[in-house]
Amino acid sequence: MIDFYYWPTPNGWKISIMLEETGLSYRVVPVNIGKGDQFLPEFLAISPNNRMPAIIDDDAADGPISVFESGAILLHLAEKSGMFLPNSRTARTEVMEWLFWQVGNLGPMAGQLSHFVNYAPGQHPYSHRRYADEYNRCLGVLERRLEGREFVVNDYSIVDMACWPWVLIAKALGQPLDEFPNVARWREAVKIRPAVQKGVDLGKEWRRSAPPSDQERRVLFNQTARTVLGR
Repeated sequence: MIDFYYWPTPNGWKISIMLEETGLSYRVVPVNIGKGDQFLPEFLAISPNNRMPAIIDDDAADGPISVFESGAILLHLAEKSGMFLPNSRTARTEVMEWLFWQVGNLGPMAGQLSHFVNYAPGQHPYSHRRYADEYNRCLGVLERRLEGREFVVNDYSIVDMACWPWVLIAKALGQPLDEFPNVARWREAVKIRPAVQKGVDLGKEWRRSAPPSDQERRVLFNQTARTVLGR
């Protein structure tokens, strides 16, 4: 059994989709990031960066293991299941390249843009434009990559699961996909997969339509070393 520490966000969806795609048995442990569950000592013991998702795999080959960071979790689950990670050295290297691209580029840029679109009080035109342009640039990279390809690395893989949640929310971030027809086509091809739909639906009833309270904003965005160290 896999204990899956989760909240319904794009990074969480990466793993919920992978778990549904592989059919691995899992148990959801909600981590309410607006309430500060990510700072509880028991969660920090498995995710020292105080971010979800994280997992504890009780059935790992060498005994129970905890894994944090979405890219590392995807790799662990791919190796465990023998699915969505190619065997050939060339294709595997491509998967690593594009997985690291997602966790270092597409995800962080979209996440920062989301902050200024959805959460930051007041007007921040420079910051908003900075991350909107970077998100647009990343979509352009993905557009070129998908030219003549059904998926990012030929066959459907953990790369698609990593990238897709941050493209799913493009319209909400103010970025239509009209100028990215390859990305739009790929987005729909992934979206219709039953496991993807189940993964995105996981915990959707937990999300509130109301904006976060001032206290929740402080928990989410006013984080320093003191927050983690409890000082």
